[in-house]
Amino acid sequence: MKILLNTDQFNGKKHTAVGLGMFDGLHIGHMELINRLIEQSRLNKLDSVVFTFKNHPENTIKKTPLTKLLTTERQKIEILSKTDLDYVIMQEFDEGFSHVMPEDFVRDILVNKLGIKLAVVGFNYRFGYRGQGDVNLLKTLGNKYNFDVVVIPPVMVDNELVSSTLIRNYISKGQMEKVFKLLGRYYSIDGIVEEGKRLGSELGFPTANIYPHTYLVLPMGGVYITKTIIDGKEYGSITNVGVNPTVENSGQVKLETHIINFSQNVYNREIEVFFIKRMREEKRFSSKEELVEQISEDLKQAVEFFKL
Repeated sequence: MKILLNTDQFNGKKHTAVGLGMFDGLHIGHMELINRLIEQSRLNKLDSVVFTFKNHPENTIKKTPLTKLLTTERQKIEILSKTDLDYVIMQEFDEGFSHVMPEDFVRDILVNKLGIKLAVVGFNYRFGYRGQGDVNLLKTLGNKYNFDVVVIPPVMVDNELVSSTLIRNYISKGQMEKVFKLLGRYYSIDGIVEEGKRLGSELGFPTANIYPHTYLVLPMGGVYITKTIIDGKEYGSITNVGVNPTVENSGQVKLETHIINFSQNVYNREIEVFFIKRMREEKRFSSKEELVEQISEDLKQAVEFFKL
């Protein structure tokens, strides 16, 4: 799979099947689209291309409030690299791109630069200036410029339409089991472990602390059963999302992760924390002894969950 930053870098020798969308989160609806794209590209002997954006279009158009993201650029590329796609184009959505008219986008980019013969899109796909283009216009332009359009119907789970917006909502409520169903995997946040005040170590529960990217959706504050990946190896863990009101209360949200049966120094190393289940809300305890007792109970639940 080749990763390109714009269509000027594309030099494929074959015509293409192109999947179009923001694909934030790469949830099960997105993956259905991408799998169909790959299947159709093989049947028609085309190169498969995902055309997506590095940044969320809404954040360029609206400026504020920001639409929080479900995936970083790295996570997006990592998930897509596990498929059989030929190309991923991570286009910067800037002010100039936001003013491209729908037909100009199709003619100048999809047809002239990518040599499109098949477009694969979701049922609610919009494109061009102010989202003026929709699926019907894309089909009309397909007839004009000689390419086919495949539209993926809505994907439903528990009578709800799978969407990035719905997933953001469930994450912010801490309903991680629902999130897993919709994403098809555990929601995760990565970051570099920062050296803290070693308060966890003093209490007997050392933690790896990361400050999440401000543009990501954060799970509701509280304590979660998690798994943590360090250097490709997976560990059971528990994670507090919040401001640590008992011993610190800095006001800055961070992830404090205690990795079970793990004693290595992870400062300045990258870790990725996957959220499995919310156990409880973040509490302020009247003493450190009470806090230690509660963490011990949290840890016991996690050990039972992982059968460690």
